[in-house]
Amino acid sequence: MADDKSGGGTFLPASIEAAWGLRERPSKGPKPGLTLDRIVATAVRVAAAEGLDAVSMGRIAKELGVSPMSLYRYVGAKSELYVLMTDAATGAPPEVFPPGTPWREAMEAWARAMRDLYRRNLWMVRVPVSGPPATPHTVAWWEKGMVALAGTGLDEGAKISVILLVSGFVKSDAMTSADLAAAIAASGEEANVVMARYSRMLRRLADPERYPAVARMLDSGVLDEADEPDYEFRFGLARLLDGVAVLVDGVTGDVS
Repeated sequence: MADDKSGGGTFLPASIEAAWGLRERPSKGPKPGLTLDRIVATAVRVAAAEGLDAVSMGRIAKELGVSPMSLYRYVGAKSELYVLMTDAATGAPPEVFPPGTPWREAMEAWARAMRDLYRRNLWMVRVPVSGPPATPHTVAWWEKGMVALAGTGLDEGAKISVILLVSGFVKSDAMTSADLAAAIAASGEEANVVMARYSRMLRRLADPERYPAVARMLDSGVLDEADEPDYEFRFGLARLLDGVAVLVDGVTGDVS
């Protein structure tokens, strides 16, 4: 793959070289006014408006009024472009907690900030994972999460595992929310109407003798009640951090 080859002598993937500014400008007649930043910004704009599937080298070239071959002087492959798009859209992590904030409060703030990032850029949840964080902004978010856990007493490996656990939950929540929102939007109806229809459908299809637990859930009326928009996220994050608290308590005896 083109993204695995480095032409700058650093032996890093080309996308990582470009993200950190380690790659030299193309030497073979770049089009005046065409820059890597413009290419990436245009790709992000297309993804935000039409989804990740709309991003292709040909489409971005058309938006910029250049030939596709002109882009390849700056970006070796679409996979490389995805990495640069993700870093550009991610940006630097906000200052969501001051120094000395208790670890749980800090991790919750970090997770919420990441969730807000995904909500602003839903296309990002569709980008294939190409490796661990290695671009400037993703490393900055990693750093922020590690700082949040600084006072836990956990070793570095455990901190990494907590970061992976929480960030994976946040991304999964964002992806599920995006899918549900798209399905509801496609139906042209309000969310409560869609859920009420789902409840009625289950009542017809799920035989209480075969699915007694589902029947009890339906009889409780829980599906007919509109949850707060953030309820599932808050519930899931709280349970995750409850588990981390047990881990921390085993090390320090303090779950604050």
